[in-house]
Amino acid sequence: MFFRLISLLFLSVTLLWSADEVRTAHVDSKLIFEGYKGTQRAQEEYDRQVAKWEQEANLLQKELAAVKEKIDKQSLILSVEKRKELEAEYARKDTELKSFINKIYGREGELLTENEKISGPIVQLIRKAIREIALQEGYDMVVDRATGAVLYWKNEHDLTQKVLDYLNSR
Repeated sequence: MFFRLISLLFLSVTLLWSADEVRTAHVDSKLIFEGYKGTQRAQEEYDRQVAKWEQEANLLQKELAAVKEKIDKQSLILSVEKRKELEAEYARKDTELKSFINKIYGREGELLTENEKISGPIVQLIRKAIREIALQEGYDMVVDRATGAVLYWKNEHDLTQKVLDYLNSR
């Protein structure tokens, strides 16, 4: 099965190259993403949101530490009832902090959602710009060096700076 797949892939590539010459260009999407002015503005917005979350997490940690300190310092003079009340408050604050951290920084947390919300439109804009420039320049295919799949490229077919100039001029 694997041999068949490789053979089919090789045959497809051979037929593609033996047909008319395929004009191929390349870009470095990482450089484009980093060099685009819109990305910088989005990064600042993202950083502001992350700073707000960090402040909120710090506040929750301080509240938790204050309850713990109260329990530790007053443990000898607290009634059993008051100690249980403070321990329940500590457990509640600990749960609240863990819940907040999971909600923001967890697998499907708001940090990832915010990142995708901010970077998604930029990625789409970059892809559109690459497509437009490739059509204008008459390229059949554009590969991305940032993915690591390109082993060799000629600089004369590098559209990275053209895409960056196009995006930043808008």
